Amino acid sequence: MINLSKLKVLSIFGTRPEAIKMAPIVKKIEENENIEGKVCVTAQHREMLDQVLNIFDIKPDYDLNIFKPGQTLTQITTRSLKGLEDVIKKENPDVLLVQGDTTTVFAGALAGFYHKVKIGHVEAGLRSGNLYSPYPEEANRKLTGVLTDFHFAPTEKSKENLLKEGYPEEKIFVTGNTVIDALLDVVSEDYKFGDELLNNIDYENKKVILLTSHRRENLGKPMENIFSAIRDVVLKNKDVEVVFPIHLNPKVREIANNILKGLDRVHIIEPLDYLPFANLMARVYLVVTDSGGIQEEAPSLGKPVLVVRKETERPEGIKAGTAKLVGIDRENIFKEVDLLVNSKEEYKKMANAVNPYGDGKAAERIVNILLEKTICN
Repeated sequence: MINLSKLKVLSIFGTRPEAIKMAPIVKKIEENENIEGKVCVTAQHREMLDQVLNIFDIKPDYDLNIFKPGQTLTQITTRSLKGLEDVIKKENPDVLLVQGDTTTVFAGALAGFYHKVKIGHVEAGLRSGNLYSPYPEEANRKLTGVLTDFHFAPTEKSKENLLKEGYPEEKIFVTGNTVIDALLDVVSEDYKFGDELLNNIDYENKKVILLTSHRRENLGKPMENIFSAIRDVVLKNKDVEVVFPIHLNPKVREIANNILKGLDRVHIIEPLDYLPFANLMARVYLVVTDSGGIQEEAPSLGKPVLVVRKETERPEGIKAGTAKLVGIDRENIFKEVDLLVNSKEEYKKMANAVNPYGDGKAAERIVNILLEKTICN
């Protein structure tokens, strides 16, 4: 227990997905008179992070601005560690919050541990079972878990994973996922896109597929298979349209341009800010992705998700039927996408399945747990 009248919490994040999932917590902390909140961003990503900060009106107290083109995992880790050490020394927080599975998360937890600060891990306990997939995220989660005092598990399955690894039950708290909190806050039927192309798509009469792909382990032949399968679906089905907000990674762009560029009814657009992306997700027919967070977000909007990966650290959606793991084989991806495009029965099964990732109150639970477990009144 921490004996103080006001809890000091330092929230650390560095990428767009982290910022989205930490934003509801940062805002809840701001509202709470019993907590002094500080925010430090590493800016492991820069432009995409800044977009989310603007949407949720978050003004970081510290910005390490570590991003450099072509940065390696080692460079991200060392720059984050050095910058975070200075922030932690200055602020002397009672609790340090990290979210998810990025290199910033592991570096943040390690920096906190070096200064004997209690660590809260938001979205703890996700496991794929393969240390190299997703890479380096699976290792980041496991390494962060060792240093964590408060494991905020989004689901019962995540809690089970942590218990199997020997973490004490009294340090594990099932909260739901904060991504649902964020999503429900920004989606609107009246939303107008800044890109007229997106406004002019016929979402009612076309079967619009939202495609995202960027995973390191999918670069090369797996990504070629994904894009080729999508091309085959478009060529076979005249009522299918694809929107692909393409990742900034030049390797992703090269593969996509070789296979999809110039194809009718395939719209390769620049990466979207979170607000238009969330509202696009709400309007499309289905989602094909290798992303982690989208596996949680899309089902809350009633959108089936086909996961183009060999493994997923989010098996709850697979079990619930909101998502399906379809692998990286071209023929199988084509078969599964084509099935959902043409079978109303299969589509409804997935679209109507219950989302296992929460009710939009995860951030409130996390803040209440921190207060309950750390402050002695």
